[in-house]
Amino acid sequence: MSDGPEYCPKTLQGLQINAVTDGYIVYQSDRDRVHYLNQTAALILELCNGRNQAATLPELLQSAFDLPDAPVEEVEACLRTLRTEGLVA
Repeated sequence: MSDGPEYCPKTLQGLQINAVTDGYIVYQSDRDRVHYLNQTAALILELCNGRNQAATLPELLQSAFDLPDAPVEEVEACLRTLRTEGLVA
């Protein structure tokens, strides 16, 4: 994961997060942008609370979804996208 092993991503302030059947709709008023997150991305966003290390997120998803393997590459890609879109720091 980026930013070293101690990196704990955190959802940024000012987001309007609304739960929908298949994930979240996130509105950024400062950028006037809407993001649609599927259930996996929504869970990753929830886990970005500033306390969970990025390196532990794949194992948390593995447990949450009862997966045979931790989705390391998928979580890294999702985190990169969330950071690029300005949803987490």
